[in-house]
Amino acid sequence: MMKKNTQKGQVFKLHPGDVISGKWHRNEYSIIRELGSGATGTVYLASGQAGKVAVKAGHDSMAIISEVNVLKHFSRVQGKILGPSLIDVDDYVVNGGQVPFYVMEYLKGESLFQFMKNHNEEWAGILLVQLLTDLSMLHRAGWVFGDLKPDNLLVVGPPSRIRWIDVGGTTQIGRSIKEYTEFFDRGYWGLGTRKAEPSYDLFSACMIMVNLAVPSRFEKKKEGRQQLKDVVRSSPLLSNYQTILLKGLYGKYQSAEEMRNELVSSLNNKGRGKVSGASQTSVGSRRSTHKKVIKKNKRAFMFETVLLGSFLFIVYLFYLISQTM
Repeated sequence: MMKKNTQKGQVFKLHPGDVISGKWHRNEYSIIRELGSGATGTVYLASGQAGKVAVKAGHDSMAIISEVNVLKHFSRVQGKILGPSLIDVDDYVVNGGQVPFYVMEYLKGESLFQFMKNHNEEWAGILLVQLLTDLSMLHRAGWVFGDLKPDNLLVVGPPSRIRWIDVGGTTQIGRSIKEYTEFFDRGYWGLGTRKAEPSYDLFSACMIMVNLAVPSRFEKKKEGRQQLKDVVRSSPLLSNYQTILLKGLYGKYQSAEEMRNELVSSLNNKGRGKVSGASQTSVGSRRSTHKKVIKKNKRAFMFETVLLGSFLFIVYLFYLISQTM
């Protein structure tokens, strides 16, 4: 059954200062604050023996186990960049019941919106390249992210690098997407099914760019294809990525790698254009300077010629006078 990502209150809630102790491993974690809440549980910043960590506690044991398995799988993917590292898995006994939880690496950074406020627009394309690189690795491993949105991403660094912080919606390729957010869901916009396949994530990646351009998420008001096309074409931020974004929204790419390569090529051409423009400006400047020098030299030559002519005329005049005396 598909789950729509909503901000429902969880059955179990932790508060700053609470200390949870694992039933099996006996590790203790002191809750500092809530980081975020989703359909499968709530993530908290906590303090453990190894320092600050992220603890996710949920009410659905099967959902928690599924996410743990995903994180374990990610840890075997080259580079270990597809998600936070898994640290601990246990149960917390409270009020006669057990609450499943897992502990993962705490990634400190900025949200996409915070990051973009302090950086130029070119960074939107760079972050999208990074995201597509990670998605390509994920897809080759047999999974799609599913609930891909800015809330589940973080920019860490330096150097600045995009990272995933919640894998709750990750689904094996071929199955039905188990968790999604309407704005980033192609099914909501009438541009595809909710089948877990690479093109589903690519649609969401494009919608992240749209969300950066239009932070206030808008609702579907007409035929989704045309509405999104109008938004992409009218945004100054998205103007350099129009062709690529529309292809991604319409499901024209076969893989994340294909879309990434086209985006990299576009960014490189844009960069060369800037360099070329700068070179042309430099050449133009040098030509202008050269012309000014030539004009200046011409004026100096004419002045010297007139001065020499005047001198010769005076000498000649004196010669004539001497001849008549």
